[in-house]
Amino acid sequence: MHTGPRNLITDVSGLKVGNAQDHSIKSGSTVLVADLPLTCGVSVMGGAPGTRETDLLAPDKTVQQVDALVLSGGSAFGLDAASGVADKLRSQGRGFVAGDQTIPIVPSAILFDMLNGGNKDWDVNPYRALGVAALEDASEEFDLGTFGAGAGATMASHKGGLGSASMTLPSGHTVGALVAVNAIGDVSPDGKHFWAAPWEIDGEFGGFGNIPHAVQDLPATKPRAHNTTIAIVATDAVLTQAQCTRIATAAHDGMARAIVPAHTPRDGDLVFAVSTDAKPLTDTVADTLWLGHAAATCLARAIARGAYHASPEPGDKLPCFAYKTS
Repeated sequence: MHTGPRNLITDVSGLKVGNAQDHSIKSGSTVLVADLPLTCGVSVMGGAPGTRETDLLAPDKTVQQVDALVLSGGSAFGLDAASGVADKLRSQGRGFVAGDQTIPIVPSAILFDMLNGGNKDWDVNPYRALGVAALEDASEEFDLGTFGAGAGATMASHKGGLGSASMTLPSGHTVGALVAVNAIGDVSPDGKHFWAAPWEIDGEFGGFGNIPHAVQDLPATKPRAHNTTIAIVATDAVLTQAQCTRIATAAHDGMARAIVPAHTPRDGDLVFAVSTDAKPLTDTVADTLWLGHAAATCLARAIARGAYHASPEPGDKLPCFAYKTS
């Protein structure tokens, strides 16, 4: 297995990602959109999620596909980013058709970045505009680190950020991950070696190798436990909504490999899984098994890359990983 040409989720053909951020408020939004509607499932394993339209993604529900997904900062305020995206998609004629109405389906998840030093004293909720701007920015190329939903992300001891990674399977299917890393815990026990290092490819987050010894002490956590890591995994395999849901569940293994601790009562850890339905499965059992494994591996790598690429901004309360430029 090897990375796609960009090592981004957009190596899954047809996907685009857009970011918008406001560094004065230390927050932002990220949109994933495709040329056509996406089959979508979701798995929530954190104890404090903030979501929109995730109930609709259960395999027994009527609507099986989505028009876009939104990851956003801003806690509950950030859910308004999806409203801006839905309005813009409707103006483009995108959405679920019901009679003479077109209704874009835009599930979203938010993270808590309200105590990171940014100016949150706004008169008008900024996230609807950030959602529109992120959609307008959508492209196959996008920035990692302190951008989009990762613009204000933090962890226990360092800044978090927006990460992405991809992988091509021997079956010919491509898998990618996109994540905003804002955990109660951390991606490294020592500020240098990543928990995700065993899955690193081609030094994509520094190539510093595995943690040199087992960590016996309790891991570091934020003194104010308001958090959440939110992610999307994607593939070009032809999948049902139930199969997407299973892959979203499997992808959480990658979150647990890359963040310690993960899935806590004060994290809203969530993974969406989407398929562009471009390449049929050749062996349903084997292909879905390896797609889930690849989703977990890509997500672990994307989490490390999000923190690795974080950049400093005025007023930050936490440092970036200093070894990125050493």
